[in-house]
Amino acid sequence: MKIASLSNPVTSAWFREQGLRLDASPYVSGALKVKKLLELLPETVPLASVTAGHNGGIFNGPMFRRVYLTDPEHSVPFLGTKDMMAADLTGLPRLRKTDAHSAALSYLELEPGMTLISCSGFNAGRRAYVRPDMDGIWSSQDTLKVQPDPEKIKSGYLYAFLLSRFGEALVRGSVYGSAVKHIEPHHIAGLPVPRFGERVESKIHDLVEESAELRTRHQAELVAATKDFFDSNGLPELNRLRWHQQDRDLGFEVASVGATSLRALNFAPRAQQLIEKLGSVPGTKLGDICAGGQLSRGVRFNRVDSDSEHGVQLVGQRQAFWLRPEGRWIGTASTPTEVFASDETLLVAARGTLGENEVYCRPILATGSFLKYAFSEDFLRIVTGTPDIPGAYLFAFFRSEAAFRVMRSLSVGGKQQDIHEFLRTEIPVPIAPPTDRDRIAATVRSAYQCRDRADVLEDEALALLTAAVEEATG
Repeated sequence: MKIASLSNPVTSAWFREQGLRLDASPYVSGALKVKKLLELLPETVPLASVTAGHNGGIFNGPMFRRVYLTDPEHSVPFLGTKDMMAADLTGLPRLRKTDAHSAALSYLELEPGMTLISCSGFNAGRRAYVRPDMDGIWSSQDTLKVQPDPEKIKSGYLYAFLLSRFGEALVRGSVYGSAVKHIEPHHIAGLPVPRFGERVESKIHDLVEESAELRTRHQAELVAATKDFFDSNGLPELNRLRWHQQDRDLGFEVASVGATSLRALNFAPRAQQLIEKLGSVPGTKLGDICAGGQLSRGVRFNRVDSDSEHGVQLVGQRQAFWLRPEGRWIGTASTPTEVFASDETLLVAARGTLGENEVYCRPILATGSFLKYAFSEDFLRIVTGTPDIPGAYLFAFFRSEAAFRVMRSLSVGGKQQDIHEFLRTEIPVPIAPPTDRDRIAATVRSAYQCRDRADVLEDEALALLTAAVEEATG
């Protein structure tokens, strides 16, 4: 529970400044404290004065009936408030193109340099930068778009301010509502944006832009590695898998079943055809690859809350797929070593439901900066026990649509699904020649190095902005 600081008590003047709002949010979020701090700066301008575009450059959109399609020729990628935080945008849902290009929704198309702010729901107030590979994606009405005027302010600098602890407090302090949080464009139009001159702002902007370019490269290299995987294994047609254009799994017959499973989903014809195709080229079973490694769920343990100085962040299935994972801080003394991941461990979200846009059966690769996190028991851990088949090579396969559909077909359970303990060991993994394997793994590793470097540059930009504010305010 947050309380007001006794060293900075809420005064009656603050109530008048906030339009006599009586909810606690703007007073204990630190928003007013930050506003008072920014008033000490030589120059600040209202956010609305440095934006341009639809509705003055700060807008969300109308509520509308969403019609989703799967054919890329007739649809456009569609970004929701959860997806705006994601590192890999490959599996975005797709909105009907005719609706997207209509007069009512055409302005919801993202442009590089925009700042996105989630404006509805539990996570209202989160920010993200529209990087180059997000060009041509449409966003939902639950996402505020802040479009900077390039003649008045640099996009990277404005994003860095909104992402900083100063922008965090101001945006969070603008949130209205109880059960369902909400932010409207006029709530943030007057936020004070500090100005520090061309040299400082350009340096911060350049760092943010370079970070965005690296994240774009991260995405492009992962896609290239997966394409290379199937091309090198003689299965190029799996790069163009059209799952929903195939006949549905209705009225099929299974010749014989055993004690392993009686669930129809585990024998679905479309998935079985995929498994047969994967097994038609040189390869081996996943269970054999992981012999001597690991192919199991994580361990359960008691969580003891801690602070960042004495703890580690425990990352769950949803946050693990974000650009910058967030998690609960738990004490290291009571945390077993099994919750950490060794380098190039594949972590597959292994508990969830079968919704098309759920992370269930999607993988991440634990490497680089991700090795500092602890991961919940809900992940299936895939650790190779075969030195010449590295985890980075396996990741290029398991992030594919083909592997996703195979894994989904192995589901067991009721409301919450899991991946069948025996059937997952039988997944056929194509094994390319050694030179191809090395090249594919190197591409994946390069992608994650780009991602880590992007995080470093973004942190540098925030540090520069923070230093400029603190120096100017004494």
